[in-house]
Amino acid sequence: MNIGALLRIALRALAINKLRSALTMLGIVIGVGAVIVMIGVGAGAQKRVEEQIRALGSNLLLIMSGARTQGGVRLALGSGQTLSEDDALAINREIPEALAAPALRGGAQVIWGNANWSTQIYGTTPEYLVVREWQLAAGRAFEPAEMSGAGKVCLIGATVARQLFGSADPVDQVIRIKRVPFTVIGVLETKGQSLMGTDQDDVIIVPISTARARVLGSATQAKQRAVATIWVKAAEGYDTKVVEEQVRALLRQRHRLQPGSDDDFSLRNLQEVMSAQEASSRVLALLLAAVASVSLLVGGIGIMNIMLVSVTERTREIGLRMALGARTRDILGQFLVEAVTLSLIGGLIGVGLGLAASVAIGSFLGWRVLLAPEAVGLAVSFAFVIGVFFGFYPARKAARLNPVEALRFE
Repeated sequence: MNIGALLRIALRALAINKLRSALTMLGIVIGVGAVIVMIGVGAGAQKRVEEQIRALGSNLLLIMSGARTQGGVRLALGSGQTLSEDDALAINREIPEALAAPALRGGAQVIWGNANWSTQIYGTTPEYLVVREWQLAAGRAFEPAEMSGAGKVCLIGATVARQLFGSADPVDQVIRIKRVPFTVIGVLETKGQSLMGTDQDDVIIVPISTARARVLGSATQAKQRAVATIWVKAAEGYDTKVVEEQVRALLRQRHRLQPGSDDDFSLRNLQEVMSAQEASSRVLALLLAAVASVSLLVGGIGIMNIMLVSVTERTREIGLRMALGARTRDILGQFLVEAVTLSLIGGLIGVGLGLAASVAIGSFLGWRVLLAPEAVGLAVSFAFVIGVFFGFYPARKAARLNPVEALRFE
């Protein structure tokens, strides 16, 4: 008996008990739909982490000033003034595999016309854009004369541009930062959220000399050329761990720290943080898919139960088929095709519901959902395997019935 004939017999048998067939498929429908939604949510979360990592930059080290003690109380990292611009210059000069950019940071109210916005001000060097892999959407970068002469120019992030200027062109406009006029010479490309959820585009970048003299600095900082952080990028093809050790050794030497003493700075390898985030998102995606797969197993058990009931109900029919010449493999194929048909129909319906649910989740809850054709194919294939696996035992039981006993079955 060919597959087409077996399929027609299977569909007729399933149509006789429509309600029972529908309830049997329900487990597969829910299981496949859940698998597609969970895989989509997990893949969306993983993609978002990857985008945040790319936005932050690659092969990055972050150096922060150490803590200081005031009145017997030890303050947080960055409260001390243990890093300077000269440290960044030394890294660029003595470690060819690294590029360093010093930075000062602080908050300020920014005004343009009748609009105002509270944002973060970064005082840094042109190397910062290279280290962070941050391109300009419009305008130009700082010129050497503006860096050395504390020029009152700035680059603004996409969020600041939107809040202050709306649809107007910000380039060559004059804004006030702490009552100091600054000319906007460029707009930064959109970066999005950081790994910590902060808006990286809500920022204004000014020359570090300008920040220290006019916006963020103090007399002590100006004298010591102190900075809060130094961003370091390892060159492509170099291990960040090796560069990290070179930078640590250089800073300890420059700060005259004795062997065995603690660092007076904090050095973080962001590559390790990124790797941990990626691993966590992968584990989350696999966990969600595994949880959803339990529904498929439950649906498979339901198919096996119903097929066993069907074999019992149709024992005399099976005996009659055998008496008329049906072979063992014909009976086995008949019931196996019925189980697989149930599973595949339920799988296809589940695919439709899963896709609809994914779109609804993305639209109404704002979650990132990423659906790949491979995920749909995997769910349908899994449904097929479930039908074969859980349908084989009832089919085998039907095929091994004794024709005489089957005909006498009441």
